[in-house]
Amino acid sequence: MSEATAQGDLHIRRRGLLLVLSSPSGAGKTTLSKRLLAADPHIRMSVSVTTRKARRDEIDGRDYAFINKAEFDRLEMAGELLESAQVHDNFYGTPKAAVMRAIAAGEDMLFDIDWQGTRQLKTKMGEDVVAVFILPPDGASLERRLKTRNQDNAEVMARRMAAAAAEIEHWDEYDYVLVNADLDASDAAIRAILAAERLKRTRQTGLGQFVKNVLATL
Repeated sequence: MSEATAQGDLHIRRRGLLLVLSSPSGAGKTTLSKRLLAADPHIRMSVSVTTRKARRDEIDGRDYAFINKAEFDRLEMAGELLESAQVHDNFYGTPKAAVMRAIAAGEDMLFDIDWQGTRQLKTKMGEDVVAVFILPPDGASLERRLKTRNQDNAEVMARRMAAAAAEIEHWDEYDYVLVNADLDASDAAIRAILAAERLKRTRQTGLGQFVKNVLATL
């Protein structure tokens, strides 16, 4: 969209933002992301490129853009990725062009990335990034969620919990931190954050002209 509604029915041009949700696995990030996307038509999910093979239920261009390693290396060398990471033997990254088009048009994008990707994104995009970290209420509840979801053995669970601890260590690099003890409350908090960030004076690029128009009518 070329213009975004900032305040009620007043159409004031604004710059889009990049909303990052990060959390340890099992803290509710995916559920909260789906809720936000379903409720708000003015934000869409950023589609990453990846070198891994598509899973049976995944669609190219919707879940990921599936590319080979040579193409990934080309994008990275050309500076066309805003962030990238290696997870096991696979590579992931965020294409720059689509993001820049979106925020220039006043569209918001949602990112499901870890602290490393968030750090890279903030370095390159600065105040366009709004980063939210989602914490579990405690370690026991996180372990229960992971056990219910994955049914892993003790060794795998220990690795998952260690990875969660390593992720949580970076909570203080984020703009907002939510404790996801109640899904509805966390959902409402994320929507409140998004609403407030959309109203920031620095993002409302059409505000100066709007004020001039108001003054001209006085």
